[in-house]
Amino acid sequence: MTFGKGCHLHLIDGSAFIFRAYHALPPLTRKSDGLPIGAVAGFCNMLWGQLTQNRGKSGPTHIAVVFDYSSKTFRDEIYDKYKANRPDLPEDLRPQFPLTREATRAFNVACLEMEGYEADDIIATLARQATEAGGDVTIISSDKDLMQLVGNGVVMFDAMKSRTIDRDEVIEKFGVPPERVVDVQALAGDSVDNVPGAPGIGIKTAALLINEFGDLETLLARAGEIKQPKRREALEGSADLIRISKRLVTLDAHAPVTGTLDDLEVREPQPGPLMEFLSRMEFRTLTRRVAEALKIEAPAMPDNSLTPAHAAEPASSPAAEPDRVPFLHDAYECIRDRAALDRWIAAIRDAGHVAVDTETTSLDEMRADLVGISLAVVPGQACYIPLGHRQGGDLFAGDALTEGQLPADTVLAALKPVLEDEAILKIGQNMKYDWKIFARHGIRIAPFDDTMLMSYAMHAGLHNHGMDGLSDRYLGHKPIEIKSLLGSGKSAVTFDRVPVDTAVRYAAEDADVTLRLWQAFRPDLHRAQVTTVYETLERPLVPVLAEMEMAGIRVDPNVLSRMSNAFAQQMAGLEAGIQELAGQPFNVGSPKQLGEILFDVMGVPGGEKGKTGAYATGADVLEDIAANTDLGRPAELAARVLDWRQVSKLKSTYTDALQTHINPETGRVHTSYSIAGANTGRLASTDPNLQNIPVRTEEGRRIREAFVAGPGMRLVSLDYSQIELRILAHVADIPALKQAFRDGIDIHAMTASQMFNVPLDQMTLEVRRRAKAINFGVIYGISGFGLARNLRIPRAEAQAFIDTYFERFPGIREYMDATVAFAKDKGFVQTLFGRKIHTPEINAKGPTAGFARRAAINAPIQGAAADIIRRAMIRMPPAIAGLPARMLLQVHDELLFEVEDGAADDLIAAARRTMEGAAHPAVHLDVPLVVDAGQGANWAEAH
Repeated sequence: MTFGKGCHLHLIDGSAFIFRAYHALPPLTRKSDGLPIGAVAGFCNMLWGQLTQNRGKSGPTHIAVVFDYSSKTFRDEIYDKYKANRPDLPEDLRPQFPLTREATRAFNVACLEMEGYEADDIIATLARQATEAGGDVTIISSDKDLMQLVGNGVVMFDAMKSRTIDRDEVIEKFGVPPERVVDVQALAGDSVDNVPGAPGIGIKTAALLINEFGDLETLLARAGEIKQPKRREALEGSADLIRISKRLVTLDAHAPVTGTLDDLEVREPQPGPLMEFLSRMEFRTLTRRVAEALKIEAPAMPDNSLTPAHAAEPASSPAAEPDRVPFLHDAYECIRDRAALDRWIAAIRDAGHVAVDTETTSLDEMRADLVGISLAVVPGQACYIPLGHRQGGDLFAGDALTEGQLPADTVLAALKPVLEDEAILKIGQNMKYDWKIFARHGIRIAPFDDTMLMSYAMHAGLHNHGMDGLSDRYLGHKPIEIKSLLGSGKSAVTFDRVPVDTAVRYAAEDADVTLRLWQAFRPDLHRAQVTTVYETLERPLVPVLAEMEMAGIRVDPNVLSRMSNAFAQQMAGLEAGIQELAGQPFNVGSPKQLGEILFDVMGVPGGEKGKTGAYATGADVLEDIAANTDLGRPAELAARVLDWRQVSKLKSTYTDALQTHINPETGRVHTSYSIAGANTGRLASTDPNLQNIPVRTEEGRRIREAFVAGPGMRLVSLDYSQIELRILAHVADIPALKQAFRDGIDIHAMTASQMFNVPLDQMTLEVRRRAKAINFGVIYGISGFGLARNLRIPRAEAQAFIDTYFERFPGIREYMDATVAFAKDKGFVQTLFGRKIHTPEINAKGPTAGFARRAAINAPIQGAAADIIRRAMIRMPPAIAGLPARMLLQVHDELLFEVEDGAADDLIAAARRTMEGAAHPAVHLDVPLVVDAGQGANWAEAH
């Protein structure tokens, strides 16, 4: 076919595919020889998806995959620092690059690269040739550098998000049309590629300037007209660099590409070469899928060929997924009568399981109205039961229910026996949400599986665990985005305003996806050796947390209001003092103005400006200035600004915001806990976050006074004492620390005595404080620099403290080194209870390596502490079942209860016994777990 009008060229950014595949998948190796192969597996799946999803009239007539050549390009001659900041390729990715080229050719797709030019230049050249010949072009990439090509028959397509990038999308991102993108990029620069740009000018400012002056050359010629002095100076002083930057970011659309567009015509894969490559790579599932599509027999291969790097068993991945049934949205059923509902209930009973999902009007389960329920029993077959859809598609269309919906009470009454039947497994994604929705309607779901928690147990540290991401990663399917139904911003509607026919496709798909994820994940739990973690630490926690969240905690708005007023007055006083020290009025809340006062007006040395041109005035900068008392007034000003910021945050984040979170029906705040939020197993509290209320300052502690017990009740707090240090003493096997915990000795004083040779009876508070900072700092891999900042002492002195610490307790250093070595070898670390925390960056180089190393050291300790309190929480309901009490909150190592007056002591005894014995029988610790307890009318008194 001669390329011309009516032809459609697809240009795939091959390098982007490789990196996306590498970072999206867990490390995978070929079973036969251990060759890293994860990026190749992901690349092949993505390429096959493009080839199969774009067939037919709307598909391409011509296609090519374009790669970057590995050597330098003409841009290095223009600017020798171009891309100088880029880190080296990961060692396990380097050998996979040639294999992706081989894969492209195996799929019978044109594979293009050219020495001296980047892939973007080849794409630009081919796109120009295609449009000049009268054809259309789709660039399959989300790379911002390619957006300058959009328009005149060229669009981009983000394959990961199934999103077309056209002229409007480019304007939304850059603030200018595609033909002016290079002008904006030249001004803003690019830190990733080391394009210099103009100092202090970002994308938004660059767009404003280009829109005002028309183009870059006009702007530079008229820079003297710019009123803002810093912008004017940046442009006038960097004109040459800006012009160089434009040359760097402008794609060469006349690269000497060999061959013609006709050479890129779509060709069917040749079964022989393709099967040979896929089988050699040992891609068992993809080989089978491709063979079925080509109507040939797949070559025999050993099962589970693709193996996660550093793991004993294979895990789920797009290259190792179950047989797939197509997602046919039009086949999903809408249940509008009782006969159809009964038919589905009978199918559920026959199957013994059902995936279930709810649609509501809000993410707040305590205020959400139930709009509909979706069910799935067999992949590809799902239904939606509309219950609360309203007429019209907007908020002004009235509140009458749309016709053709079964009464909610009727449906819930029919489903209740199924959802509570012990013989039928209910399957959900983030089941805690649906559990609470059904609980508010008198249904207690049991038993159940949760695909989000299955993924979390297997893949913590590798990726997040939301349904859309899991579906894309493990099913190769992108679900319908909720935003496409509800809209966004001020025009967004709630789900009850979505037309029923539209809702069916979205809601039923959710149940269908959940069922398929369950089928994929369930057998992998055992292979990944985390079944016990899921069964004992993750799934049983769901109803416990759901009950706590529904109970909520009473908050006195009057106390919060008084605190807000007091904080406002305190802020005003601090502002007056700060401005007096500055010698002039300024906005204390403006980091830019603060930086100018400190570094320009007051002359504090060492000020550093960021890309926006403003001085850095973060907490670390202010703490360093405040600690340098030789500076005089600037040090005092910095200290007061830190105080002002702390009070301001307490006011805005807590005393003001908490008032808006009080549920008007219950008079309580109902936080929501994320089970799969932190890699280590720690719970995260949101809407509102009650785990970050400061307790080290008097103002922070006062906020807890607003959390009060109900009439005739008391609040009881039980808190593990130094649990992470106890776990460290156990896992690192430190005799002195273990004995001190057994004897009930002050561990920080004992550490100080060991380090500084000071007898316990002569210990000072300052020496003990330093030992405490080191004890807790070591758990988090603190550096000499970090300890110096915490203690406000010279860095050399802080490093000497850390060195002495490891000399006194060599077992800790041995534990740290052994843990890092294990992580590098296995790709994960484990807690005492078998929880796996993956460490994908542990073998990286540069700053990332240091962070990954510290995280690997801390994860088994913090994770074990999280596991212990989880075990305690799961055992707590039966332990206190006979008492007039309920558990309300978990704040890391603390549990908060509400109990009737007169029963607090009994509750403390039962809860303490449960918490102190939570590790047994799974783990026998060499040190005792100790729980401190308190009680009072409010949280501050109890804690």
